Formats: sequence, C-alpha cells, structure tokens
Amino acid sequence: MRARSQSNSSAVLIAAISGRALAAAARRAGYRALVADFFCDDDTRALAERTAMLPGDLHKGIDPDRIISTLTRLSNGEEPLALICGSGFERLPGLIDTLAARFPLAGCAGDSIRRVKDPERFAADCAELGIPHPEIRRQRPDDPRNWLLKRDGGAGGTHIGRADGDAAAPDRYFQRFVEGSSVSALFVGDGSQAHVVGFSRQFASPTTAAPYRYGGAVRLRRLDRKDTVTIESWLSLLTRRCNLIGLCSADLIRNAQGYHLLEINPRPGATLDIFDADEASPMEAHLDAARGKPIRLPVFSDCMASMIAYTDRPLESFPQIDWPDWAADRQAAGTKLRAGDPVCTIFARGPNIRAARQTLNARARELKRQWARGIRP
Repeated sequence: MRARSQSNSSAVLIAAISGRALAAAARRAGYRALVADFFCDDDTRALAERTAMLPGDLHKGIDPDRIISTLTRLSNGEEPLALICGSGFERLPGLIDTLAARFPLAGCAGDSIRRVKDPERFAADCAELGIPHPEIRRQRPDDPRNWLLKRDGGAGGTHIGRADGDAAAPDRYFQRFVEGSSVSALFVGDGSQAHVVGFSRQFASPTTAAPYRYGGAVRLRRLDRKDTVTIESWLSLLTRRCNLIGLCSADLIRNAQGYHLLEINPRPGATLDIFDADEASPMEAHLDAARGKPIRLPVFSDCMASMIAYTDRPLESFPQIDWPDWAADRQAAGTKLRAGDPVCTIFARGPNIRAARQTLNARARELKRQWARGIRP
C-alpha cells in the first residue's frame, strides 16, 4: 500500500481510533497528514507529517475533554484544510459539533450522525422511504434466538451478539436477525445524492465474546446493474433525508427476498484501503463533497482484499519479525498484547474473490508462523 509523495502544501487533520488508512489515503491524494490516533504505529508515523496520541483508549473510547487541546497541539499553529474524523466518533455526535466549531470539518455533522445512529429514527426513516430494514425493539423479544443484540452507535462488529438470554439495557437494542450473505457499499454523500464508490463482501473473525467481530473485506469487481441502481437509490434517499456528507458505508444482507439495509456508518469505513486509488481518489471525493465540488470516482478491474490478523492469546512482548510490504498497522516489537488484540492488517489482490481470499489466508498463516516462532516458550 504505497503512498505518493506529499505534493500538496495543504494539510488534513485526522482523528480516529486508527488513522493509518486515512493517512495513506490523504498521502495518495497528495496531502500532508496530521494524525491523532490510539496507536501512532510505525506505519502511521511514516505516512504522517506529525502524529499525536488520541486521548482515551480502545476499551474506554475517546476522551472528549482532552481532544481539542490534542488536535490544537498537533496543528501547531497551522490551519488545516479539513478535519476528518474516522472510527471512534459514532457515539459522540456532540463532540463532532464541538470539533466542527474549532476546525473545518469534512464529513457528516453531529445531527447527521445522531439521525443514522439512532436505531428508532433510522428504522422510521427506512420505513417512510420504502427501504427494507430489519425490525428493531428495545424490549426483549419472546423468540430471542431470532434476534441480535446491538449497542447504540456501535461499529466494527464487536458490539453485536445473538440475543439468547439477554435482557434489555438502556444503551442496547434488539434487531431481528436476517439470514443471507453480507454486502457493503462504500459511497460518497453530497447532501442530496449518494455516489457509490464500490461494493465489498465483509467477513467476520468471530470469538466467543464477539461472534461478529470484523475480520476483513474483499472488493467486488462488479454487482448486478439492477441491484446497484436499487441500492444507490436507497442511499440517495437517506443522503437527502439525513444530509450525509463525504465517505460513508452501508451494510446490507441479501437473501431470496432481496436486499435489506442493516445500518449506515457516517464516516470513512474499514474498507477504505481496498477502494483507494491514485486516480479519482476516494479521499479527494470526500473533500470535494464537503466543499460542494463535483465528485469523481475510481474504476476497478480486479478484486482486492484486506484482513485484520488478531492474536488468539496474550503476548507479553511481541517479537521482532520481518514485515512484508503487504502488511500494515504493524505491531511494534516489544508491545504487550491481550488475547484478541489486532496484530496487523494484511492485503492481497486477485482476478476474483476466491483468488484474493486464498492469497490473503496464505499470507495470514505465514505471518502467524513468524510471530509464533519469535515467542519464547
């Protein structure tokens, strides 16, 4: 995942749980990246002009009381072209409003995030617009095995579980389980229309505690034209209703009854890497949408896949390994990891989904052998 040189004098300020993919996309679009995230790993530091640790942590989330001072120091007196907020802000729309009052925000405003991440309001919007969406409720259903339990404003899959035996909670809701195959759409909203960048098929990396934990995704070469038109029309309706601006992602399920829209993440998503391109950059489209400019989209001729490699056991000290160029978000040697922590992101290309996934899995096995050999018994 190589980035072009920083040919543009403008800087973009990036805040996210992990900012590496956004930094890479900014670099490929020719911008300088100023990144605040939870890791500040070697990859991110190599891509960014400056980095800072985002206040908070993975388990407690972003600390809203310290983020303004952190981003101000990171800006170092420079007025950035835009502030781009990635993962971690889904449950903090008020913080987005606060940040937008201080920095030029590129992306969805707090009101838009509130609307699409409020389960009842989103379900009502889908019903009014004629978009198939699973039934939701707050009270525990009589047949919980046919339902999922989700957290308000959640993202990434770790907050989702089957509802067996679970009771209602203030920040949780039940969504009827829909059997089928998952499809995700990356799109750019301009406030009135959704421009689909492309479609991907996501897959889980389940654990007992998190059966729907995000595992990775593979970019599809194409989707049936009729299905594409239908999904893009749904997303355009929601873009107008919710004033969606910039890169967003939509998760859907397809079965014999057609497509069902599960949710929208109103921010650049985990699949950005596999849709990035030097020409017609999605990052440029994101910034153009915020500036009200025409949007250009990339065209793809193959499949690209990405996968997060997790450690399945605690590691007191991650070993020094020989990292290949198809791995990113690499854990530094000496890092202490808990079971289930991410180790790196792996990429692969192929002429079709099967070939890309096969290469991806082979690379994952190779890396796991490397770090297993480096761990002392």
